[in-house]
Amino acid sequence: MNCSALLSLMLMLVQLWPGSPSTENRSAQSTDQPFTAVRRVKRSWVKSEPLLVTEEQTSTVPVYVGQLKSDLDKQDGKLKYILTGEGAGSIFIIDENNGKIYVIQKLDREEKSFYTLRAQAISKSTQLPVEPESEFIIKVQDVNDHEPQFLDGPYVATVPEMSPEGTSVTQVTATDGDDPSYGNSARLLYSLIQGQPYFSVEPKTGVIRMASQMDRETKDQYLVIIQAKDMVGQAGAFSATATVTINLSDINDNPPKFQQRIYYMSVSEEAPVGTTVGKVFAEDSDIGENAAMNYFIEGDTSDVFDMITNNETQEGIILLKKRVDYESKRRYSIQAKVVNRYIDERFLKEGPFEDKTIVKIIVEDADEPPVFTLENYVMEIIEGAVSGSVVGVVTARDPDDDNCPVRYSIVHIKHLKRLFSINEQNGTIITTKPLDRERASWHNITVTATETRNPEKISEANVYIQVLDVNDYAPEFPKYYETFVCENAVPGQLIQSISAVDQDDSANGHHFYFSLAQEATNNSDFTVKDNQDNTAGIFTAKSGFKRQEQFYFYLPILILDNGIPPLSSTNTLTITVCDCDTEVNALYCRYGAFMYSMGLSTEALVAVLACILILLVFFLAIIAIRQQRKRSPFSEKTEEFRENIVRYDDEGGGEEDTEAFDISALRTRTVMRMHKPRKKVSTEIHSLYRQSLQVGPDSAIFRQFISEKLEEANTDPSAPPYDSLQCYAFEGMGSLAGSLSSLGSNMSDEDQSYDYLTNWGPHFKQLAGMYTSSRSAGD
Repeated sequence: MNCSALLSLMLMLVQLWPGSPSTENRSAQSTDQPFTAVRRVKRSWVKSEPLLVTEEQTSTVPVYVGQLKSDLDKQDGKLKYILTGEGAGSIFIIDENNGKIYVIQKLDREEKSFYTLRAQAISKSTQLPVEPESEFIIKVQDVNDHEPQFLDGPYVATVPEMSPEGTSVTQVTATDGDDPSYGNSARLLYSLIQGQPYFSVEPKTGVIRMASQMDRETKDQYLVIIQAKDMVGQAGAFSATATVTINLSDINDNPPKFQQRIYYMSVSEEAPVGTTVGKVFAEDSDIGENAAMNYFIEGDTSDVFDMITNNETQEGIILLKKRVDYESKRRYSIQAKVVNRYIDERFLKEGPFEDKTIVKIIVEDADEPPVFTLENYVMEIIEGAVSGSVVGVVTARDPDDDNCPVRYSIVHIKHLKRLFSINEQNGTIITTKPLDRERASWHNITVTATETRNPEKISEANVYIQVLDVNDYAPEFPKYYETFVCENAVPGQLIQSISAVDQDDSANGHHFYFSLAQEATNNSDFTVKDNQDNTAGIFTAKSGFKRQEQFYFYLPILILDNGIPPLSSTNTLTITVCDCDTEVNALYCRYGAFMYSMGLSTEALVAVLACILILLVFFLAIIAIRQQRKRSPFSEKTEEFRENIVRYDDEGGGEEDTEAFDISALRTRTVMRMHKPRKKVSTEIHSLYRQSLQVGPDSAIFRQFISEKLEEANTDPSAPPYDSLQCYAFEGMGSLAGSLSSLGSNMSDEDQSYDYLTNWGPHFKQLAGMYTSSRSAGD
C-alpha cells in the first residue's frame, strides 16, 4: 500500500483561563471547528505535537480531546480506528468510526502529567492496518487546584536585641503542588499579616527582617504571622499562613545598679576574722553572663574589710578582714563598687558599666576578755635559785572603757609538778622549789587573766622560762675504761686514751684539764699527758710489770673543768697486767683476768670443764632411757581424737535430738591410705551374718570382720578427714533368741518356721501371734 495519503489531525486545545466559557461549551464549540491537516512525515500519520487536555476537564460524561483521521479514510465506514497505550480504554476512549478521542475520568496533573498512546487505522473487512501504527502523547495541562503549604512550620527564631534595621531574622518557605512551569498557579507571594512595625518580609523570598531596633528588657518575644498566596496574589488565588515565634536574645546593654545609695551595717568587736558583716546587691536588667558582676571595695578601709562575690546570687558579701576595736574606732565608711564581668564594647559609648555605693559600718561594743601586753613571754632564772625567787611579771588589762580589774592564775597540768606560782593581783611569777637545768632547761606554762566582775571573760598567754646553767656538775669519765698493760711493756708506751664529759652547759664550750691526783703524784709506774683537746693519754713510766707481784693498778686521775667556779673530780682508772710482750690482745687479757679473779690455773679450768661434760652426757642418757620405757608399744595410743559435732538450728526433739556423740573410745590403727576397690558390702555382710550364727563374739571370724572393716574405712578415699563412727550389723551368739537382724531379709523365708516363738515366753507372745498367724494364713 502506497502511503502517500495525507493525515488530517484535528486538535482541540481546551484550556482553563479566568473568564473563559465552561468546559462543556468549549467542548461543544470545538466539534464545529475545522481540523488542522498536516503532511505526513516519516511515515507518521499522527501529528508529532502532544495533545493538550486540562486537568479541570472532569465529568461523568466523555469530554472531547481531539480527532485522528487517516487520508485513506473515504468516510464510507470501511476503516476502524484503534487506540492503545497508557490509559487507553480506562481513561481515554476513541470512536472507532471517526477517530475522535474522549477522556472519561478526572485527570490530576500532580499524579501524572502526560500519557503515551498509540493509534492504528485498520480495514474493517480485512482487519489489516491501512496505516502503520503511530505513537502520540496527551499532556495534562495544569490548573490552580492546590493551596500553598508551610511544611517546616511552626517556626522559631532568635535574634539579638537592638539589632539594626534590616537584620535578617529567618526565612520561611511555602510549597505549591501546581506546575511551576505553566502559568502562575505555583508562583507564591509572601506578606506580613501580624508583626508590624517591628518586622518585615520579602515578598518573593520569604526572608523576615528587622524593621526597627527592639529592647529585650521591654519585650523579649514576638509572634509574627506570614501569609503565602499563589497566582502572585491575584483574585481567586489560594493562600496559607505560618506562625513565626521570634525571641530576642540578651546583650549586655545595661549597667548594674545598686538598690541603695547608702547601706548601714554593724559588727561586734568580738567578731572573729572572716565574719560576714553584710551583703549588698546590684540589679542588672540583662540575664545570664551579661548580668554577671564583680564587687570591690575602694578606699583606705580595704585592710579592715573585704568583699567577695556570690556567683549564684550575684550579691556582694562584706567580710571582716581584721579585728575591730570599739575603743579604738567605732565607725567605718567604705565605698563598694560593682562592675559587669563581661562588657560589650559596642555599648561602651553609652556609659561605664559599673556603679558605686557607700557602706557605713558601726562597731558594736562588747565585754571583751583581758588582753595581755604580749602574746608570748620569755623569762630566765638561774638554776638552783631558792624557792620564792621571782621569775618575771605578766601584765594584762581590760580593753573595755570600765577597765575592770583582772586576776591571774597558772594552768597547772595534773601529771606535772608545780614548780611555779603567780601573784593573782600583779602577775608576778615565782618559783616554788629549786630548779635543775640538767633535768629540764625549759619550762612552758600557761597564764590566764580573768575579769573579776565577769569570770567568763578569760584570756591566755604562754610563758617560756629558761633555766640558766650554773657549774654544779664536776667532769667525769664518759664510760668505764678497760685498760691493760703487758708485763714486758717499755717505758713511755701509750696504754689508754681518756676523755671527759660534763652535764653542765657551757656557753663557750667545755675545756677539761687532766692530771694525776695528789695522792698519786709520786707514782713511778704511770704518767698522764694532757693533750689540750679534752683528751689525755696514759703512758707507762717503767718496764717490767709482773702479775705475780701486782695484778691490778688503780690510777687516780684528776679532771678539772673551766666553769665558774671551776669544779674537779677524781676518777680511778683500773689497769690490768696482761701476760703478753708489748702488743695487747684484749680478749686474751680478759680471759687471764677472769682466771686470776677465780684463783684457777688453766690446767685446773680444763679439768673442771671435762667433769662437767661427763656429767651432762650421763644425765642425757638417763633421760633417754626413761622416755624409752614410758613409750607405749601401740602407736595408736598417742593419736589425737576429735569429736564429730553435729549442730542444728532448730529446737531440740528430746532424746532423738543428737547434739553430738563421743567417739573418743574408737581407736583406729595407723594404716597407709591407699586406694582399694571396695567390696560389695551387702554380700559380705550376709555371708558373715550366716557365720556369726554359729560362732561367738570372741571367735576369729569376728575379729577378722572388724579388722577388715577398720582397714577398709581407713583406706577409703571418700572418708572424712577426721575419725568418725562406723556402724556394722554383725551379731554373735550372745542371745538365746538368735538373731533378729533384718540383714537376711532378702533371703527367702518360705522354708523358715516361726513356731519356736511360742516357746520364748510371754514377752514374745505378740510377735509369735503376728508371725504364726500370718504363716498359717499364708498356708
